[in-house]
Amino acid sequence: MSQRDSIARNIDKPLVIIYLLLMAMGWANIYSAAYDPAHANLFDRAREYGAQSVWICASLLIGAGMLLVRGDFIRNLAYPIYAFVLVLLVLVLLVGREVNGAKAWFGVGGFGIQPAEFSKFATALALSNYLSGLKTLKEVRSRVIASVLIMLPVVFIMLQPDTGTALVSGAFVLVLYREGLSGNILLIAIMAAILAVLSLILKESTISLPFTDLMLHGQYFLMVLIAAFTLLAWLFVRKFVLKHHRRRIYAYLLFGLLGSAAFISSVDQIIEHMPAHQQTRIRVLLGLEYDPRGFGYNVEQSKTAIGSGGLTGKGYLQGTFTKYKYVPMQSTDFIFCTVGEEWGFVGTTVVVVLFGALILRCIQISDRQRSRFTRIYAYCVASIFFLHLMINVGMAIGLAPVIGIPLPFFSYGGSSLIGFTLLLSTLVRLDAERLEQLR
Repeated sequence: MSQRDSIARNIDKPLVIIYLLLMAMGWANIYSAAYDPAHANLFDRAREYGAQSVWICASLLIGAGMLLVRGDFIRNLAYPIYAFVLVLLVLVLLVGREVNGAKAWFGVGGFGIQPAEFSKFATALALSNYLSGLKTLKEVRSRVIASVLIMLPVVFIMLQPDTGTALVSGAFVLVLYREGLSGNILLIAIMAAILAVLSLILKESTISLPFTDLMLHGQYFLMVLIAAFTLLAWLFVRKFVLKHHRRRIYAYLLFGLLGSAAFISSVDQIIEHMPAHQQTRIRVLLGLEYDPRGFGYNVEQSKTAIGSGGLTGKGYLQGTFTKYKYVPMQSTDFIFCTVGEEWGFVGTTVVVVLFGALILRCIQISDRQRSRFTRIYAYCVASIFFLHLMINVGMAIGLAPVIGIPLPFFSYGGSSLIGFTLLLSTLVRLDAERLEQLR
């Protein structure tokens, strides 16, 4: 059997089928969201669905081309691809085209290319290459280098600014955790997020201390609660923990107390340095501000559109919110509300289940690898799709701030479609060599 026949035989067909299904469903929903009776032809490039057909053809060609590239060649190109994308991210800041306040695009004829969408693919390759050459991730030097690989593209993306794409880089933290990063770091990150939310919610509150007449500012009250918890933990340690373990635990408690106080005090400064529209979106999300005609409008309309779909939806091309363009960015960031309105709860469930199957399949592919590089890369892909799904759907139903993250294969856009295709087709190609690769 020739190598080409062997590769073709080992291609993961379920993953390819899910990919094609999602892309076809996405195209159909873009057609509905941007439908114009005067341009009803699905391939009319004057409309978004016609332009998307060009990107779909390009993606299929690129995906097929990736299947012809050897896995060792892909690995050897990991760092050059990463460096090339970094150069593009710098160039777009200098000569790029500004769209919606972000200088993130290269104009190519009537189309636009967004380099940030390829940073996920490049970072996944570079991080997988680096981690696969390590024996452990416990050394500080290894953690610093891995963090630099993740954060370097983020710095340039934030300069555009494109907070949504930068936030997706958080997916790589899950990869680091899987490769041996201490769970304490994830716990600290989760606790920091909780403290930030509580600090913002309590910022304008005044709370009375129990059994006293004292009134405290909400953030100070939060600090008092943390101090009380620390005191209880100290008493517990002193009573029940062996003496030779106490000093280390006391140090952790002191660090936690001082770190929490410093973090709560700095939350306001962090928020104030964010763009005004992002501050407003965060306040609307947390219920601190009601803005149904401003920044809260998109979410309110999206939630109404999804709710109006009921169990089975209004039918394809029959959604009133979709037809009359009541939801801004409905073919891009809020494409999920088109699914909800026209296909109802059943349709949205099918879409989420398909994405869940895609993510689980990537994890299954990761677990069966002999090559550590492919195993890590597969988990990078799964984590990226997971974060995109959670944030985009969360945006559409009002559980996440509006930060401009596309729903893979559904949201209109050539750069994101090609980027996601590169992620998956590379994984399919690497996995097809799983019986040959040993490193």
